[in-house]
Amino acid sequence: MKKEITINDFSKHLFWDVDLKGFDLEKHKSQLIQKVLEYGFITDWNLLKELYGLNTIQEVSLNLRSLDAVTLSFLSAIFNIDKTEFRCYKHRQLYPNLWNS
Repeated sequence: MKKEITINDFSKHLFWDVDLKGFDLEKHKSQLIQKVLEYGFITDWNLLKELYGLNTIQEVSLNLRSLDAVTLSFLSAIFNIDKTEFRCYKHRQLYPNLWNS
């Protein structure tokens, strides 16, 4: 029997800025997905896949406003989608960073 996945199953460092008492996995799924994609461990990624499934992760990640370049490349390869299809890529092109940091 599978146990239900809770926010406490994910790495603690992902939520240093979040009050976990009011964190709803469905209501805040885009925030959770973005944090795991950018800062999570492989165990967090596996939990995320089990919790939401790849289709939901793909749908949410396509609409995220910002993702770092490594995460964007990873998602592009995993889902076999061109980087230009991601909202974060389009947003980055519209508002270029003047400082290359």
